[in-house]
Amino acid sequence: MHTRLAASGLRDVADKLDAGIRLELDDGVRLFEAPDLHAVGWLANRERERRHGGRTFFNHNIRLEATNVCVASCLFCAFARLQPGDDGSYTMTLEQAWDKLRARGREAITEVHVVNGLHPDLPWDYYLDLLRGFKRIRPDIHLKCFTAVEIAFFAELYGKTDEQVLRELMDAGLDSLPGGGAEVFAARVRRKICHDKCDGPRWLDIHRTAHRLGLRSNVTMLYGHIETPAERVDHMLQARALQDDTGGFQAFIPLAFHPDNNRMQKLPAPTAADTLRVHAVARLVLDNIPHIKAFWIATGVDIAQTLLWYGADDLDGTVQEERIYHMAGAPTPEAMTTDEISGLIRAAGRLPVERDTLYNVVSEPDAAPS
Repeated sequence: MHTRLAASGLRDVADKLDAGIRLELDDGVRLFEAPDLHAVGWLANRERERRHGGRTFFNHNIRLEATNVCVASCLFCAFARLQPGDDGSYTMTLEQAWDKLRARGREAITEVHVVNGLHPDLPWDYYLDLLRGFKRIRPDIHLKCFTAVEIAFFAELYGKTDEQVLRELMDAGLDSLPGGGAEVFAARVRRKICHDKCDGPRWLDIHRTAHRLGLRSNVTMLYGHIETPAERVDHMLQARALQDDTGGFQAFIPLAFHPDNNRMQKLPAPTAADTLRVHAVARLVLDNIPHIKAFWIATGVDIAQTLLWYGADDLDGTVQEERIYHMAGAPTPEAMTTDEISGLIRAAGRLPVERDTLYNVVSEPDAAPS
């Protein structure tokens, strides 16, 4: 492998990693441009195994999108409908949303993950009551709800500060924030693909506030559209800098752009090679974020298995009824059982570890994968 690293111009990057020296923008760009993908993957897998060995994490969760009515006009989105009553729009009643959890009352679910459109007409109490109702049904359930984009929208719509929004949601039962809405932090990209929702600095500041209040969160990156390798690495470095300050990010989650049924459908989807490389570079650049997640809904199950050897150590969870990616053409299943996830992890030669949202171990088999 040393010969391959040298041939790819990555020997000095490997030396930096060996010496514990952080990679910077130029290093990350070179990893994206290096001709030998497997050499990049080898470096990422080495870093992954230094942290986690063969362990691969997942959780037993349900994902819920309570409304797809959204005033934002992101070019990449096939999920949103601009107005209530538009063809394909929906908004769940509180009872309908709560029924999603009630219906799985016998399952050992540990997390409800809620992401919505930016609905202009719902009262603030809708969101507070939504959380309170989930906690009444399952007091022990972890509520990972509302992206930073939603928090910013709530603050502007209801005349509150970001901190007030977070505190009131926490009082109602909010336990952590998901990482959605980050897209790519570069202003050039956001102006073109999502100009009318909160910008990168606001997104980061909301997570900074959440971390200060004791909430943990994740950070995503939408890749494979108009962003450059340098903009990808810059996105990672901005997340890394916030993590240096707060330590509140648990996982970095690359999200593949899907071109179907949206206004960017003339662009091709990212290739499998690009997906492998993005996850690998993330593991190498993000030295202070513990986990790199392969979101199997977005990558596909087969590629997700391969990503477990390209830096990723987490597969998200059972999910159930995901709509955002499937409305954009994702051909993946909408749900898997814990046994199915464990099976695909073992088939990839890794050891499945069921976790809760905060990475406490729920179940870890003693036997190593054969």
